[in-house]
Amino acid sequence: MKRTCLSLIYSFVIITGFAQVSPEKKLSEKNSNHLSDTALLTLVQKQTFAYFWDFAHPVSGMARERSNVAYDYGNEVVTTGGTGFGIMATIVAADRGWILRDTAAKHILKIANFLLKANSYHGVFPHWLNGESGKTIPFSRKDDGADLVETSYLFQGLLCARQYFNANSPVEKDLRNRIEWMWNDIEWNWFTKGGEDVLYWHWSPNNGWAMNFPVRGYNECLIMYVLAAAGERYPVSSSVYHRGWAQSNFFTNGKNFYGYKQPLGFDYGGPLFFSQYSFLGLDPRGLKDQYADYWEQNKNHTLINYSYSVSNPKKFKGYGENCWGLTASDTYNGYDAHSPTNDHGTITPTAALAAFAYTPEQSMKALKHFYYDLGDKIWGNYGFVDAFNESKNWYAKSYLAIDQGPIIVMIENYRSGLLWKLFMSCPEINNGLKKLGFESPAMKK
Repeated sequence: MKRTCLSLIYSFVIITGFAQVSPEKKLSEKNSNHLSDTALLTLVQKQTFAYFWDFAHPVSGMARERSNVAYDYGNEVVTTGGTGFGIMATIVAADRGWILRDTAAKHILKIANFLLKANSYHGVFPHWLNGESGKTIPFSRKDDGADLVETSYLFQGLLCARQYFNANSPVEKDLRNRIEWMWNDIEWNWFTKGGEDVLYWHWSPNNGWAMNFPVRGYNECLIMYVLAAAGERYPVSSSVYHRGWAQSNFFTNGKNFYGYKQPLGFDYGGPLFFSQYSFLGLDPRGLKDQYADYWEQNKNHTLINYSYSVSNPKKFKGYGENCWGLTASDTYNGYDAHSPTNDHGTITPTAALAAFAYTPEQSMKALKHFYYDLGDKIWGNYGFVDAFNESKNWYAKSYLAIDQGPIIVMIENYRSGLLWKLFMSCPEINNGLKKLGFESPAMKK
Protein backbone atom coordinates (compact mmCIF):
# COMPACT_ATOMS: atom_id res chain seq x y z
CA MET A 1 0.00 0.00 0.00
CA LYS A 2 1.33 3.43 -0.89
CA ARG A 3 2.62 5.19 2.21
CA THR A 4 1.17 8.62 2.75
CA CYS A 5 2.50 11.66 4.57
CA LEU A 6 1.50 13.05 7.95
CA SER A 7 -1.57 15.23 7.69
CA LEU A 8 -3.50 17.56 9.90
CA ILE A 9 -5.64 19.18 7.23
CA TYR A 10 -9.16 17.90 6.88
CA SER A 11 -10.52 17.55 3.38
CA PHE A 12 -14.17 16.81 3.96
CA VAL A 13 -15.35 14.89 0.95
CA ILE A 14 -18.69 13.19 1.40
CA ILE A 15 -18.49 9.72 -0.13
CA THR A 16 -21.42 7.42 0.61
CA GLY A 17 -22.05 9.43 3.74
CA PHE A 18 -18.47 9.41 5.12
CA ALA A 19 -16.51 12.61 5.65
CA GLN A 20 -13.02 11.41 4.74
CA VAL A 21 -9.76 12.79 6.08
CA SER A 22 -7.22 13.49 3.39
CA PRO A 23 -3.74 12.26 4.37
CA GLU A 24 -2.01 13.90 1.44
CA LYS A 25 -0.93 17.28 2.80
CA LYS A 26 1.78 17.81 5.37
CA LEU A 27 2.04 20.64 7.87
CA SER A 28 5.06 21.68 9.85
CA GLU A 29 5.43 20.19 13.30
CA LYS A 30 5.03 23.69 14.73
CA ASN A 31 1.51 23.89 13.34
CA SER A 32 0.83 20.22 14.04
CA ASN A 33 1.33 20.68 17.75
CA HIS A 34 -1.59 23.09 17.91
CA LEU A 35 -4.01 20.18 17.48
CA SER A 36 -5.87 19.56 20.73
CA ASP A 37 -5.94 16.15 22.37
CA THR A 38 -9.64 15.87 21.57
CA ALA A 39 -9.11 16.74 17.91
CA LEU A 40 -6.25 14.26 17.65
CA LEU A 41 -8.37 11.46 19.10
CA THR A 42 -11.14 12.25 16.64
CA LEU A 43 -8.72 12.34 13.73
CA VAL A 44 -7.26 8.95 14.62
CA GLN A 45 -10.67 7.33 15.13
CA LYS A 46 -12.06 8.76 11.90
CA GLN A 47 -9.10 7.88 9.71
CA THR A 48 -8.91 4.36 11.17
CA PHE A 49 -12.62 3.91 10.49
CA ALA A 50 -11.88 4.23 6.76
CA TYR A 51 -10.54 0.66 6.95
CA PHE A 52 -14.04 -0.61 7.71
CA TRP A 53 -15.83 1.81 5.39
CA ASP A 54 -13.77 2.54 2.29
CA PHE A 55 -12.06 -0.87 2.38
CA ALA A 56 -15.08 -2.99 3.31
CA HIS A 57 -15.77 -5.89 0.97
CA PRO A 58 -18.06 -4.51 -1.78
CA VAL A 59 -20.44 -7.48 -1.83
CA SER A 60 -20.75 -8.51 1.81
CA GLY A 61 -19.84 -5.26 3.53
CA MET A 62 -17.72 -7.32 5.93
CA ALA A 63 -14.23 -6.38 7.03
CA ARG A 64 -11.36 -7.73 4.99
CA GLU A 65 -8.83 -9.73 6.98
CA ARG A 66 -5.96 -7.41 6.05
CA SER A 67 -5.08 -4.67 3.60
CA ASN A 68 -2.38 -6.63 1.79
CA VAL A 69 -2.69 -9.96 0.02
CA ALA A 70 -0.51 -12.27 2.07
CA TYR A 71 -0.26 -15.94 3.05
CA ASP A 72 -2.19 -16.80 -0.15
CA TYR A 73 -5.38 -15.31 1.30
CA GLY A 74 -6.52 -13.72 -1.94
CA ASN A 75 -8.75 -10.68 -2.28
CA GLU A 76 -12.02 -12.21 -1.09
CA VAL A 77 -11.10 -13.12 2.49
CA VAL A 78 -13.27 -11.43 5.10
CA THR A 79 -12.93 -11.95 8.82
CA THR A 80 -15.69 -12.83 11.26
CA GLY A 81 -14.20 -11.35 14.42
CA GLY A 82 -12.79 -8.30 12.65
CA THR A 83 -16.24 -7.63 11.22
CA GLY A 84 -17.66 -7.58 14.75
CA PHE A 85 -15.09 -4.94 15.64
CA GLY A 86 -15.94 -3.05 12.45
CA ILE A 87 -19.66 -3.06 13.30
CA MET A 88 -18.82 -1.45 16.64
CA ALA A 89 -16.66 1.10 14.82
CA THR A 90 -19.58 1.87 12.50
CA ILE A 91 -21.77 2.62 15.52
CA VAL A 92 -19.10 5.09 16.69
CA ALA A 93 -19.06 6.72 13.25
CA ALA A 94 -22.83 7.10 13.26
CA ASP A 95 -22.94 8.41 16.82
CA ARG A 96 -20.26 11.02 16.10
CA GLY A 97 -21.90 12.07 12.84
CA TRP A 98 -19.21 10.96 10.42
CA ILE A 99 -21.83 8.97 8.56
CA LEU A 100 -25.60 9.21 8.64
CA ARG A 101 -27.40 6.91 11.06
CA ASP A 102 -29.54 5.46 8.27
CA THR A 103 -26.44 4.87 6.15
CA ALA A 104 -24.79 3.01 9.02
CA ALA A 105 -27.90 0.90 9.66
CA LYS A 106 -28.14 -0.05 5.98
CA HIS A 107 -24.49 -1.05 5.92
CA ILE A 108 -24.82 -3.34 8.94
CA LEU A 109 -28.08 -4.73 7.52
CA LYS A 110 -26.14 -5.59 4.35
CA ILE A 111 -23.68 -7.55 6.50
CA ALA A 112 -26.50 -9.29 8.38
CA ASN A 113 -28.27 -10.31 5.17
CA PHE A 114 -25.01 -11.71 3.84
CA LEU A 115 -24.35 -13.66 7.05
CA LEU A 116 -27.83 -15.19 7.00
CA LYS A 117 -26.94 -16.90 3.70
CA ALA A 118 -23.29 -17.63 4.50
CA ASN A 119 -21.87 -20.93 5.72
CA SER A 120 -22.35 -21.58 9.42
CA TYR A 121 -22.15 -24.67 11.58
CA HIS A 122 -24.65 -25.12 14.41
CA GLY A 123 -25.18 -21.38 14.08
CA VAL A 124 -21.47 -20.57 14.36
CA PHE A 125 -19.44 -18.94 11.60
CA PRO A 126 -15.93 -19.86 10.44
CA HIS A 127 -12.93 -17.62 11.04
CA TRP A 128 -12.83 -16.59 7.36
CA LEU A 129 -15.50 -16.35 4.70
CA ASN A 130 -15.36 -15.61 1.00
CA GLY A 131 -16.79 -12.10 0.94
CA GLU A 132 -18.50 -12.66 -2.39
CA SER A 133 -19.89 -16.19 -2.08
CA GLY A 134 -20.27 -16.64 1.69
CA LYS A 135 -18.38 -19.94 1.52
CA THR A 136 -15.91 -20.99 4.20
CA ILE A 137 -12.26 -20.28 3.54
CA PRO A 138 -10.22 -22.65 5.73
CA PHE A 139 -8.05 -20.96 8.35
CA SER A 140 -5.85 -24.03 8.33
CA ARG A 141 -6.12 -27.53 6.87
CA LYS A 142 -8.45 -28.87 9.56
CA ASP A 143 -9.87 -25.52 10.68
CA ASP A 144 -12.55 -25.44 7.99
CA GLY A 145 -15.69 -25.11 10.08
CA ALA A 146 -17.03 -23.28 13.12
CA ASP A 147 -14.87 -20.84 15.09
CA LEU A 148 -16.62 -20.07 18.37
CA VAL A 149 -14.22 -17.34 19.49
CA GLU A 150 -14.39 -15.34 16.25
CA THR A 151 -18.17 -15.72 16.25
CA SER A 152 -18.26 -14.33 19.80
CA TYR A 153 -16.39 -11.22 18.66
CA LEU A 154 -18.87 -10.87 15.81
CA PHE A 155 -21.87 -11.05 18.11
CA GLN A 156 -20.32 -8.68 20.61
CA GLY A 157 -20.64 -6.17 17.78
CA LEU A 158 -24.03 -7.31 16.46
CA LEU A 159 -25.64 -7.13 19.90
CA CYS A 160 -24.34 -3.57 20.30
CA ALA A 161 -25.90 -2.77 16.91
CA ARG A 162 -29.22 -4.29 17.99
CA GLN A 163 -29.23 -2.05 21.05
CA TYR A 164 -28.13 1.10 19.21
CA PHE A 165 -30.45 0.90 16.20
CA ASN A 166 -33.68 0.93 18.19
CA ALA A 167 -35.88 3.12 15.98
CA ASN A 168 -39.11 1.95 14.36
CA SER A 169 -37.91 2.55 10.81
CA PRO A 170 -38.12 -0.46 8.44
CA VAL A 171 -34.33 -0.64 8.11
CA GLU A 172 -33.66 -0.65 11.84
CA LYS A 173 -36.46 -3.11 12.58
CA ASP A 174 -35.18 -5.45 9.87
CA LEU A 175 -31.68 -5.19 11.28
CA ARG A 176 -32.79 -6.06 14.80
CA ASN A 177 -34.84 -9.00 13.55
CA ARG A 178 -31.97 -10.48 11.60
CA ILE A 179 -29.56 -10.13 14.49
CA GLU A 180 -32.11 -11.85 16.75
CA TRP A 181 -32.49 -14.77 14.31
CA MET A 182 -28.76 -15.36 14.13
CA TRP A 183 -28.20 -14.84 17.86
CA ASN A 184 -30.87 -17.38 18.78
CA ASP A 185 -29.53 -19.94 16.31
CA ILE A 186 -26.12 -20.29 17.99
CA GLU A 187 -25.87 -23.72 19.58
CA TRP A 188 -23.48 -22.84 22.37
CA ASN A 189 -24.06 -26.16 24.12
CA TRP A 190 -22.96 -28.11 21.02
CA PHE A 191 -19.46 -26.82 21.66
CA THR A 192 -19.21 -28.65 24.97
CA LYS A 193 -18.45 -31.72 22.85
CA GLY A 194 -21.28 -33.83 24.20
CA GLY A 195 -21.63 -32.29 27.63
CA GLU A 196 -18.10 -31.68 28.91
CA ASP A 197 -17.60 -28.81 31.36
CA VAL A 198 -15.63 -26.69 28.90
CA LEU A 199 -16.19 -24.98 25.55
CA TYR A 200 -14.28 -26.07 22.46
CA TRP A 201 -12.99 -23.47 20.00
CA HIS A 202 -13.58 -25.39 16.73
CA TRP A 203 -15.83 -27.90 15.06
CA SER A 204 -15.81 -28.98 11.42
CA PRO A 205 -18.27 -31.02 9.36
CA ASN A 206 -15.26 -32.58 7.64
CA ASN A 207 -12.96 -33.04 10.62
CA GLY A 208 -15.27 -33.07 13.62
CA TRP A 209 -13.44 -32.18 16.84
CA ALA A 210 -10.00 -32.92 15.37
CA MET A 211 -8.68 -29.46 16.28
CA ASN A 212 -9.28 -30.53 19.92
CA PHE A 213 -8.92 -27.09 21.49
CA PRO A 214 -10.76 -26.77 24.81
CA VAL A 215 -10.69 -23.08 25.79
CA ARG A 216 -9.38 -22.53 29.30
CA GLY A 217 -8.44 -19.17 30.80
CA TYR A 218 -6.98 -16.76 31.19
CA ASN A 219 -6.78 -15.16 27.75
CA GLU A 220 -8.84 -13.19 25.22
CA CYS A 221 -11.82 -15.59 25.25
CA LEU A 222 -13.78 -14.47 28.33
CA ILE A 223 -16.47 -12.93 26.10
CA MET A 224 -17.20 -16.37 24.62
CA TYR A 225 -18.12 -17.80 28.02
CA VAL A 226 -20.28 -14.79 28.87
CA LEU A 227 -22.20 -15.07 25.59
CA ALA A 228 -22.53 -18.85 25.92
CA ALA A 229 -24.07 -18.45 29.36
CA ALA A 230 -26.32 -15.69 27.99
CA GLY A 231 -27.72 -17.76 25.13
CA GLU A 232 -31.47 -18.19 25.37
CA ARG A 233 -32.15 -21.32 23.30
CA TYR A 234 -28.88 -23.25 23.62
CA PRO A 235 -27.02 -21.89 26.67
CA VAL A 236 -24.32 -23.58 28.71
CA SER A 237 -24.40 -24.09 32.45
CA SER A 238 -22.32 -22.12 34.93
CA SER A 239 -20.22 -25.22 35.58
CA VAL A 240 -18.75 -24.87 32.08
CA TYR A 241 -17.30 -21.53 33.19
CA HIS A 242 -16.15 -22.56 36.64
CA ARG A 243 -14.83 -26.04 35.78
CA GLY A 244 -13.61 -25.27 32.27
CA TRP A 245 -12.54 -21.67 31.79
CA ALA A 246 -11.42 -21.11 35.39
CA GLN A 247 -9.52 -24.38 35.74
CA SER A 248 -6.04 -24.33 34.27
CA ASN A 249 -2.50 -24.02 35.52
CA PHE A 250 -2.26 -20.49 34.08
CA PHE A 251 -5.61 -19.05 35.21
CA THR A 252 -4.79 -17.53 38.58
CA ASN A 253 -1.57 -15.62 39.15
CA GLY A 254 -1.47 -13.17 42.08
CA LYS A 255 2.18 -12.18 41.60
CA ASN A 256 3.54 -8.64 41.36
CA PHE A 257 5.40 -7.34 38.32
CA TYR A 258 6.93 -3.86 38.32
CA GLY A 259 4.91 -3.20 41.48
CA TYR A 260 1.54 -4.15 39.98
CA LYS A 261 -0.45 -7.13 41.14
CA GLN A 262 -1.66 -9.41 38.37
CA PRO A 263 -4.70 -11.41 39.50
CA LEU A 264 -5.01 -13.71 36.47
CA GLY A 265 -3.06 -15.10 33.56
CA PHE A 266 0.49 -15.69 32.44
CA ASP A 267 3.42 -13.96 34.11
CA TYR A 268 3.69 -10.36 32.87
CA GLY A 269 0.15 -10.64 31.48
CA GLY A 270 0.73 -11.90 27.97
CA PRO A 271 -0.08 -9.78 24.88
CA LEU A 272 -2.32 -6.78 25.50
CA PHE A 273 -5.20 -8.04 23.37
CA PHE A 274 -6.10 -10.22 26.38
CA SER A 275 -7.36 -7.04 28.09
CA GLN A 276 -8.99 -5.59 24.99
CA TYR A 277 -10.87 -7.98 22.68
CA SER A 278 -13.38 -9.26 25.26
CA PHE A 279 -13.77 -5.79 26.72
CA LEU A 280 -14.79 -3.87 23.61
CA GLY A 281 -18.33 -4.42 24.82
CA LEU A 282 -17.97 -6.02 28.23
CA ASP A 283 -17.53 -3.10 30.65
CA PRO A 284 -14.69 -3.86 33.08
CA ARG A 285 -15.45 -0.91 35.36
CA GLY A 286 -16.50 -2.51 38.63
CA LEU A 287 -16.87 -5.91 36.97
CA LYS A 288 -16.00 -8.63 39.47
CA ASP A 289 -16.47 -12.32 40.06
CA GLN A 290 -15.00 -14.73 42.56
CA TYR A 291 -11.74 -14.80 40.63
CA ALA A 292 -10.86 -11.18 39.92
CA ASP A 293 -11.70 -7.51 39.73
CA TYR A 294 -11.48 -7.07 35.95
CA TRP A 295 -10.69 -3.36 36.06
CA GLU A 296 -7.71 -4.14 38.28
CA GLN A 297 -6.80 -7.06 36.02
CA ASN A 298 -6.87 -5.04 32.81
CA LYS A 299 -5.33 -1.85 34.13
CA ASN A 300 -2.47 -3.66 35.85
CA HIS A 301 -1.88 -5.86 32.81
CA THR A 302 -1.50 -2.68 30.77
CA LEU A 303 0.78 -1.00 33.32
CA ILE A 304 3.01 -4.09 33.46
CA ASN A 305 3.29 -4.05 29.65
CA TYR A 306 4.04 -0.31 29.73
CA SER A 307 6.59 -0.62 32.55
CA TYR A 308 8.38 -3.42 30.75
CA SER A 309 8.70 -1.28 27.61
CA VAL A 310 10.00 1.67 29.64
CA SER A 311 12.59 -0.50 31.42
CA ASN A 312 13.48 -2.04 28.03
CA PRO A 313 15.66 -4.88 29.35
CA LYS A 314 16.66 -5.99 25.85
CA LYS A 315 17.65 -2.43 24.83
CA PHE A 316 15.55 -2.24 21.68
CA LYS A 317 15.66 1.02 19.77
CA GLY A 318 12.79 3.41 20.37
CA TYR A 319 11.27 1.83 23.50
CA GLY A 320 10.30 4.22 26.29
CA GLU A 321 7.47 6.08 28.00
CA ASN A 322 6.35 7.47 24.62
CA CYS A 323 6.77 4.26 22.64
CA TRP A 324 5.31 1.12 24.10
CA GLY A 325 2.75 -1.60 23.48
CA LEU A 326 3.30 -5.34 22.93
CA THR A 327 0.54 -7.46 21.43
CA ALA A 328 -0.12 -9.76 18.47
CA SER A 329 0.63 -8.23 15.06
CA ASP A 330 2.62 -8.44 11.89
CA THR A 331 6.35 -8.19 12.41
CA TYR A 332 9.50 -8.07 10.27
CA ASN A 333 9.60 -11.85 9.84
CA GLY A 334 5.92 -12.79 9.79
CA TYR A 335 3.32 -12.61 12.55
CA ASP A 336 3.78 -13.04 16.29
CA ALA A 337 2.04 -12.51 19.63
CA HIS A 338 4.38 -10.02 21.30
CA SER A 339 4.56 -9.70 25.08
CA PRO A 340 7.20 -9.05 27.75
CA THR A 341 8.10 -12.75 27.60
CA ASN A 342 8.13 -12.79 23.78
CA ASP A 343 9.71 -9.51 22.77
CA HIS A 344 11.72 -9.01 19.59
CA GLY A 345 11.58 -5.22 19.32
CA THR A 346 8.22 -4.82 17.55
CA ILE A 347 5.80 -2.16 18.79
CA THR A 348 2.14 -2.43 17.74
CA PRO A 349 0.17 0.87 17.88
CA THR A 350 -3.14 -0.82 18.71
CA ALA A 351 -1.66 -2.12 21.97
CA ALA A 352 -1.24 1.32 23.53
CA LEU A 353 -4.13 3.02 21.71
CA ALA A 354 -6.73 0.40 22.61
CA ALA A 355 -5.59 0.79 26.23
CA PHE A 356 -6.76 4.43 26.52
CA ALA A 357 -9.45 3.58 29.06
CA TYR A 358 -6.91 1.92 31.35
CA THR A 359 -3.89 4.21 30.93
CA PRO A 360 -5.03 7.52 29.38
CA GLU A 361 -1.88 9.49 30.20
CA GLN A 362 0.53 6.85 28.93
CA SER A 363 -1.62 6.12 25.87
CA MET A 364 -1.82 9.80 24.93
CA LYS A 365 1.97 10.12 25.10
CA ALA A 366 2.27 7.12 22.80
CA LEU A 367 -0.35 8.50 20.41
CA LYS A 368 1.45 11.84 20.08
CA HIS A 369 4.78 10.12 19.50
CA PHE A 370 3.32 7.76 16.90
CA TYR A 371 1.62 10.63 15.10
CA TYR A 372 3.97 13.60 15.38
CA ASP A 373 7.36 11.86 15.50
CA LEU A 374 6.80 8.68 13.47
CA GLY A 375 3.85 9.72 11.33
CA ASP A 376 5.74 9.93 8.07
CA LYS A 377 6.62 6.24 8.53
CA ILE A 378 3.53 4.71 10.15
CA TRP A 379 0.52 6.94 9.33
CA GLY A 380 -1.51 6.30 6.19
CA ASN A 381 -4.91 5.92 4.58
CA TYR A 382 -6.37 3.77 7.37
CA GLY A 383 -4.63 5.32 10.36
CA PHE A 384 -1.55 3.73 11.87
CA VAL A 385 0.00 0.74 10.13
CA ASP A 386 -0.02 -2.53 12.01
CA ALA A 387 3.41 -2.44 13.64
CA PHE A 388 7.01 -1.27 13.43
CA ASN A 389 10.45 -2.31 14.65
CA GLU A 390 12.99 0.51 14.82
CA SER A 391 15.83 -1.85 15.71
CA LYS A 392 15.30 -3.58 12.36
CA ASN A 393 14.33 -0.33 10.57
CA TRP A 394 11.10 -2.12 9.63
CA TYR A 395 7.73 -0.40 9.26
CA ALA A 396 4.68 -2.38 8.22
CA LYS A 397 2.67 -1.38 5.18
CA SER A 398 -0.25 -3.55 6.27
CA TYR A 399 -3.40 -2.91 8.29
CA LEU A 400 -5.35 -5.72 10.03
CA ALA A 401 -9.03 -5.56 10.89
CA ILE A 402 -8.58 -7.15 14.28
CA ASP A 403 -6.02 -4.48 15.22
CA GLN A 404 -7.64 -1.40 13.64
CA GLY A 405 -11.06 -2.02 15.20
CA PRO A 406 -10.04 -1.89 18.88
CA ILE A 407 -8.34 1.47 18.33
CA ILE A 408 -11.65 3.09 17.37
CA VAL A 409 -13.80 1.23 19.87
CA MET A 410 -11.62 1.50 22.96
CA ILE A 411 -10.82 5.17 22.36
CA GLU A 412 -14.58 5.68 22.20
CA ASN A 413 -15.12 3.74 25.41
CA TYR A 414 -12.53 6.03 27.01
CA ARG A 415 -14.27 9.12 25.65
CA SER A 416 -17.94 8.24 26.15
CA GLY A 417 -18.34 4.61 27.24
CA LEU A 418 -20.67 4.17 24.24
CA LEU A 419 -20.04 0.51 23.39
CA TRP A 420 -19.81 -0.51 27.02
CA LYS A 421 -23.21 1.06 27.70
CA LEU A 422 -24.79 -0.61 24.68
CA PHE A 423 -23.48 -4.09 25.35
CA MET A 424 -24.24 -4.01 29.06
CA SER A 425 -27.80 -2.88 28.28
CA CYS A 426 -28.54 -6.27 26.68
CA PRO A 427 -30.88 -8.19 29.01
CA GLU A 428 -29.32 -11.49 27.94
CA ILE A 429 -25.85 -10.28 28.93
CA ASN A 430 -27.12 -9.23 32.34
CA ASN A 431 -28.62 -12.69 32.80
CA GLY A 432 -25.49 -14.44 31.60
CA LEU A 433 -23.23 -12.46 33.92
CA LYS A 434 -25.50 -13.11 36.90
CA LYS A 435 -25.55 -16.80 36.04
CA LEU A 436 -21.75 -16.93 36.16
CA GLY A 437 -21.57 -15.02 39.45
CA PHE A 438 -20.47 -11.61 38.18
CA GLU A 439 -21.39 -8.30 39.69
CA SER A 440 -21.18 -4.89 38.02
CA PRO A 441 -22.68 -1.43 38.57
CA ALA A 442 -23.77 -1.60 34.91
CA MET A 443 -25.94 -4.65 35.53
CA LYS A 444 -29.64 -4.11 36.14
CA LYS A 445 -30.81 -5.37 39.52
